[in-house]
Amino acid sequence: MNKRYCPHDMFNKIIISAIVCFLGLICSGFFSIPVYAGDYDYINISNPFLKKTPVAVTEFKAFNGHGTEVAAGKTASDILKQAINFTGYLKTMNPVAFLSNPAESGIQLGQINFRDWTGIGAELLITGGIEEAHGKVKLKLRLFDTFNTRLVVGKVYTGPRSQIRKMIHLFCSEISYKLTGKWWVFNTKIAFVSTVKGKKEIFTCDFDGQNIKQITSHKSICLSPAWSFDSKWLAYVSYARGNPQIFIKNLKEKRGSIVNYKGMNISPDWMPGQFKLAAALSFSGDQEIYLLTLKGEIIKRITKSWGIDVSPKFSPDGKKIVFTSKRAGTPQVYIKDIESARVKRLTFKGSNNTSAAWSPDGKKIAYVGIEKNNIDIFVINIDSGMPVQLTQNAGDNEDPAWSPDGSMLTFTSTREGGIPRIFVMNASGSDPRRILRLKGKQSQPAWSMSKSTEN
Repeated sequence: MNKRYCPHDMFNKIIISAIVCFLGLICSGFFSIPVYAGDYDYINISNPFLKKTPVAVTEFKAFNGHGTEVAAGKTASDILKQAINFTGYLKTMNPVAFLSNPAESGIQLGQINFRDWTGIGAELLITGGIEEAHGKVKLKLRLFDTFNTRLVVGKVYTGPRSQIRKMIHLFCSEISYKLTGKWWVFNTKIAFVSTVKGKKEIFTCDFDGQNIKQITSHKSICLSPAWSFDSKWLAYVSYARGNPQIFIKNLKEKRGSIVNYKGMNISPDWMPGQFKLAAALSFSGDQEIYLLTLKGEIIKRITKSWGIDVSPKFSPDGKKIVFTSKRAGTPQVYIKDIESARVKRLTFKGSNNTSAAWSPDGKKIAYVGIEKNNIDIFVINIDSGMPVQLTQNAGDNEDPAWSPDGSMLTFTSTREGGIPRIFVMNASGSDPRRILRLKGKQSQPAWSMSKSTEN
């Protein structure tokens, strides 16, 4: 059996222990014991016609029954429901329909009457139990397949009460992997631009808009945040020193470098798996795309044309870039093979197509198209060249960025009151919703590939 990446490493601040049934799995300084591990692949998240699977999330059983334990269980249950509903493929059911209460009858496999759940249409069932003592909680969490009466995921986590949110998200990552084969986004962050007293600064938040943190304080204009593959570094553009420069910043160690060539230094993007960046520089005359080191030194020139070339985004394998160029007279999306230098024009419909982003599976490109003064997000299949419009009749929609598993897109939209805000939607364009409740204007979201080390 092949060893797969374990998302537990992403939560190295949670001290997790388990009652060992057979053997323990030790990951990054804490313990986690799977109660059961089945091989399931229920959901194809790339299916554009995917319907959300109904999940019953029950009240958590408070094993000792005291007030603080009940309150902690309510907190854990609420966080779990919010996370489940954030996905593009699961939805929680109204507890009014529930015919039994595992918090009273029992949360284990032999204590569940699955007919109570299949009868109301629940395809999946999540039960939870909680014990609290001396400021620490033990969460016992289980996911059941109601129709096959089987336990799909079972986990026990122990840690401080302050870490309940992280423990629940760890469990949700396990659910995602069992149901889809992907770890999904519960351990990721989004970087974005927000106005502060009329200036633009870089912020980060969790995947769902929680835990907002301001990263820069340049009191100037900051743009185009980009995550490194390990989420330890952010690159962004700042006008703090006059002309636009690219700042490369380590979020944990507070060190970095500045790309400061003559002219404009803009639109950075990190090469997958390497500490190299592509960026548009104009020191040679017009804007061309270059490959840079972590220190900002030029490795090679990637593009060379009479029209401006900007906004590079690497393919998942790092061998190609998608970018915007005016070489044909109007802004269009192109793909270039870095080694062979072969260039392919991707967009032909519309006179203004920009801000391309490569899907994690390498098969599609999301981009912004302007048609009849409407600014919307499209997705185009690289092989067929057929574009699909994802947004329409809902303000201006820009800055698409894929989630690491490819199931969602985050983007900027003015659909609420004409003010730019950050939204997410399913990759098919369905279920758009705003994730940030923050003063000012927000734009240019960038999704990390893993949990950031920034605290």
